[in-house]
Amino acid sequence: MKENQTNVKTEVIAGLTTFLTCTYILAVNPAILSSTGMDSKAVLWATAISAAIACFAMGLLTNFPFALAPAMGLNAYFAYTVCGALGLSWQNALACVFVEGVTFSILSVIGVQDKIVNGIPECLKQAISAAIGFFIAFSGLHNAGIIMYDPDNLLQLGNLRDPGVILALIGILLTAGLVIKRVKGAILIGILGITFLGLLFKNPDTGVAYTQWQGLIAIENPVKALAPTFGQLTFKGLFEGGVATTIGVLFAIFSFLFVDMFDSIGVLVGVGIKAGFVNEKGELPGAGKALFVSAAGAAVGAIFGTQTVTVFGAESTTGIAEGGRTGLTAIVIGVFFLLSLLFTPLFLMIPGIATAPALVMVGIFMIEPLMHVDLGDTKIAFPVFICVAFMAFTFNIAYGILFGLLAYTGGQVFAGNAKKLSVPTWILSAVFMLYLVLEIIFR
Repeated sequence: MKENQTNVKTEVIAGLTTFLTCTYILAVNPAILSSTGMDSKAVLWATAISAAIACFAMGLLTNFPFALAPAMGLNAYFAYTVCGALGLSWQNALACVFVEGVTFSILSVIGVQDKIVNGIPECLKQAISAAIGFFIAFSGLHNAGIIMYDPDNLLQLGNLRDPGVILALIGILLTAGLVIKRVKGAILIGILGITFLGLLFKNPDTGVAYTQWQGLIAIENPVKALAPTFGQLTFKGLFEGGVATTIGVLFAIFSFLFVDMFDSIGVLVGVGIKAGFVNEKGELPGAGKALFVSAAGAAVGAIFGTQTVTVFGAESTTGIAEGGRTGLTAIVIGVFFLLSLLFTPLFLMIPGIATAPALVMVGIFMIEPLMHVDLGDTKIAFPVFICVAFMAFTFNIAYGILFGLLAYTGGQVFAGNAKKLSVPTWILSAVFMLYLVLEIIFR
């Protein structure tokens, strides 16, 4: 901790801050996966336990302050595409996740992951950090209702007569003010402050308070709570639907792998730069171990009964912004995930309007790396812009990396620098092109 200029108190505050921004997954994941027929209570337990195991592993094996939990986005893909469009049972879908996790783990063990991370061009590493900043800031603004969908103009300013929108804006101003004044625990104070104010105001659409008291403790028998999903994954019947179904299953596994791998890489690179973990060579020491933890987490999550477990970038940055720099932060996050099984009603009180200011503030922190990029050079500015734009506008970290790298490769070829491109860059570009072709054919 001395080497990282931190202490136990700072790490605990950072872990709690990160956990508070992760609590939404405990509510959202069961809601989405239960649409496949899965038991919602079992999914809640699987979500918390698999997240805790992955966080402990991250802290003990890598000493990184990153949070891990079942991935948002992939839960919708699991439920609505794999189980919905492809028609697989949720047990078969969990088997696909398990295969993806094992495959990802093998790639980590043989050292492919380090080469992939360190093979990403330096300008893209900087762009990924900024892109994730815009990504998470947009997420916070949208979840709070500050930015809304508009059928005519795509997006519009939210309803300023909505008390929740006003509270979120106040939260952003409050959090920014505390950060500017260098108040320790600024982001956590912002979260707790808006959570309290949410008790006093009602949502005009539902007529209930934004923060709802749901009790304090909920005690369940762990064995009974997990029984409906634990160990229920099965390969039986997975490839019995003909050629089309088999291709669809293989594509589903590849999609899980693609999103998991490159979301993890994107987060590690982007957050790693902001946290100061990247060395003078632009490399992230220990990236291979961190990616192995993420990969193994996916397999463990499938066994317990949830979709791919991966690194939570947006949420991790809130704790890093509070000073978290070691694995103790990750361990604290894991402890709170386990405690959440006892105090689930209490933790689920935190509304989206309370976490939004934290995500917006962190988005501001993460655009700083752009100052190190030569945006006056078009062959550099082009891939940087594409990476940021595609990640934010498609709301997908993986797509930002994919199109950003292809833009970089294309720009360098046009500039006559094809021979200067590294082998990993060419390989990644080829893999990305293959993925796009498969998307065109099977999506």
